[in-house]
Amino acid sequence: MGRNLFDLAGRVAVVTGGTTGLGHAIALGLTEAGADVVATSRRAEQVEKAAAEIEALGHRSLRVTSDVLNRASLQAMHLAVMKEFGKVDILVNAAGITHKAPTLEVDEADWSRVIETNLTGTWRACQIFGRTMAGAGYGRIVNIASLTSFVGFYQVAAYSASKAAVASLTKVLAIELAKTGVNVNAIAPGVFPTPLSSTLIQGTPRGEELILRTPMGRFGEPREVAGAAIFLASEAASFVTGEVIAVDGGFLASGVNQ
Repeated sequence: MGRNLFDLAGRVAVVTGGTTGLGHAIALGLTEAGADVVATSRRAEQVEKAAAEIEALGHRSLRVTSDVLNRASLQAMHLAVMKEFGKVDILVNAAGITHKAPTLEVDEADWSRVIETNLTGTWRACQIFGRTMAGAGYGRIVNIASLTSFVGFYQVAAYSASKAAVASLTKVLAIELAKTGVNVNAIAPGVFPTPLSSTLIQGTPRGEELILRTPMGRFGEPREVAGAAIFLASEAASFVTGEVIAVDGGFLASGVNQ
């Protein structure tokens, strides 16, 4: 028997925004598939907790904070990973924020903060880790897009614009790196109650509408996004690049549901 196509044993993964929400679920999923995983974010106590969970599953981790708004912090984290593990095979960009406000009234500082975190932060990490991966001749980059990469969501223009741009960045980077052994893809999660979204969708008219428009009739559970990440990070996806895979209970396929 050859190696299981989905086996990540011996791989080293970095997950930005990996200590909460979907990033955390993905970090644990990659660990369970066999990878050593560095779950990083801005808060030291959350990084410590995530690293302990990864180690409890029998894999190596690293306690290092980073902020995608700060290039120097990403470079320091990259350096720490390379020093500890000697390589990086997988990068998942899951750090993200949102801000709800009418588009005609949104404050410019709030707009810039969302774009800078979700889009420019993803690009920064892709650039820093992508160079190393391309030099090594192997890599898997998985960005986190959104349903709003494809459809408009009321009063989250900066978030929607940033996530549409993440989908575009994913495709451009994929074609630029296609001959280097580095594959670049994205996941577009459907509606998952996470610390980022729960106040907007749990027990609200917006949440009710989202469930109505999701053919499966429910929100996703964070662990349900991990499978797509494992696939895109694995040898099973060796000929998959430039794709945005929706994990959305049928939302984007939906026209009329009854």
